[in-house]
Amino acid sequence: MREDTAGLDHVLHAVGPRLRTLRQQRGATLTELSESTGISISTLSRLESGQRRPTLELLLPLARAHQVSLDELVDAPPTGDPRVQLRSFQRWGSTFIPLSRRPGGLQAFKQVMPPNWPDCEPDPRVHEGYEWLYVLSGRLRLILGEHDVILTPGEVAEFDTHIPHWFGNPGREPAELLSLFGPQGERLHIRARPTGR
Repeated sequence: MREDTAGLDHVLHAVGPRLRTLRQQRGATLTELSESTGISISTLSRLESGQRRPTLELLLPLARAHQVSLDELVDAPPTGDPRVQLRSFQRWGSTFIPLSRRPGGLQAFKQVMPPNWPDCEPDPRVHEGYEWLYVLSGRLRLILGEHDVILTPGEVAEFDTHIPHWFGNPGREPAELLSLFGPQGERLHIRARPTGR
């Protein structure tokens, strides 16, 4: 649920800069836009700067004034388009790229961890869920209970998240991994299998 909210917030925060760009491309002033939409100049200014959350009542006349569809204004994926729109976001200093879009279900992500991430001592945690990950590139250090392993490209890890766990990138290069995120924990879940190292 928190991921769905984060995705919605990301879309809504992107509307302001898009509104400003559309207005500037048309060469219109805030005063002219206010006169054509009936929306006050201060509201338009706050929308463009991201200080006001856009609502349908505000977006409909703005889409009409800018002569774009509402979907284009909020950059929504085309209806019926089966392709997942890969809009990355930052979380805890790491980049996440959603690979699925089914709300409330199992979510797939590509995660890109910067070198030596995170910049702190391991702090194993537990939470609800069962996790799975696949290392695409780089190295991933996984602490799972008493196990402390390094996973390399092509290795898969899975585990019950009731076991204390922590993971990070110990290398000098970015690490990329695929991971599955379940609806029960609202945290990224990783299942791990020790590799005997």
